[in-house]
Amino acid sequence: MEIIVEVCTGGYTDCMAAAKGGAQRVELNSALSVGGLTPSTAVLKRVKRETDLKVICMVRPRAAGFCYDETEFSIMMDEAKELLDAGADGIAFGFLHEDAAIHLPYTKAMIKLIHQYGKEAVFHRAFDVVKDPVEAMEQLIECGVDRLLTSGQQAAAMEGAALIRTLQQRYGDQIEILAGSGVNEGNVKTLLEMTGICQVHSSCKAYQKDPTTKQHAVSYSYLPSPHEYDFDVVDEQRVKALIHAISE
Repeated sequence: MEIIVEVCTGGYTDCMAAAKGGAQRVELNSALSVGGLTPSTAVLKRVKRETDLKVICMVRPRAAGFCYDETEFSIMMDEAKELLDAGADGIAFGFLHEDAAIHLPYTKAMIKLIHQYGKEAVFHRAFDVVKDPVEAMEQLIECGVDRLLTSGQQAAAMEGAALIRTLQQRYGDQIEILAGSGVNEGNVKTLLEMTGICQVHSSCKAYQKDPTTKQHAVSYSYLPSPHEYDFDVVDEQRVKALIHAISE
């Protein structure tokens, strides 16, 4: 069984590291520090031009949750169309009501747009805050979602492995299940064995220093010590290590 490795990326350099490390697919974002926001079409076009990666683009207009008003929804649809026109292989998205139930009209509209381009509709970890994962999964399948990214409604996929296994056993022949959050070279083999899935999503994270992050009384730091001068990046060697761990 082929295992697909998807790397969560925050820009062009991350995508290059993922490609050199041997990943088949990336989820392209901006602003990973807040969970990932919509990336630029300029980055997408360059990545598609310079690699063979399959690129799934995040469409998310802001930080925090996934309950969007009509204007935010309209902008997200416009962003998705721009990214699809620019060559995205799929769109990752999530729409919820205030009670954390799936927003079916918004979800159906986004899927319709994506499928008009013949691309992949991926519902992201908004799923991990719904109240009833079984009901939500069945709704997503009925809507035509191609793939679900989930941590099994826990902070990390290893902690949510039991739910991921249940979803894979019940619905794996109807929708692709992609496990993400906290997946690394040290636990990926165990996660695959515990859940029966064949796709994993990992940040393969390392850190790079920018000495201008803090000067005088001004700070643009977003990471805790000892990384207050750093930003996170995809590490090519960690991508290779993840793939090696899977193949052992």
